[in-house]
Amino acid sequence: MTLKPLADRVVIKRLEAEETTKGGIILTAASKEKPDMSIVVAVGPGGLVDGKEVKMILKPGDKVITSKYMGTDVKVDGEELTIVKQGDIVAVVED
Repeated sequence: MTLKPLADRVVIKRLEAEETTKGGIILTAASKEKPDMSIVVAVGPGGLVDGKEVKMILKPGDKVITSKYMGTDVKVDGEELTIVKQGDIVAVVED
């Protein structure tokens, strides 16, 4: 099954949280924070949203940082994904 987002929506997959700290301390599942970094899986076409023209600037494969608590979590073919508005993405990470 494939998700095709509508309007200004973006489908993202959260990247895994770090298992160890920079100092080498192994983290338990309870102490790991929800990661803010994700990879873009699919992008909607943009268009008119609430009477304003929205141009989509993201593309699949972009690594992004999102607001902490946003979006709609879905599970597709056993894979956990989140659908967010493009405006909930605060930065694109460039390597």
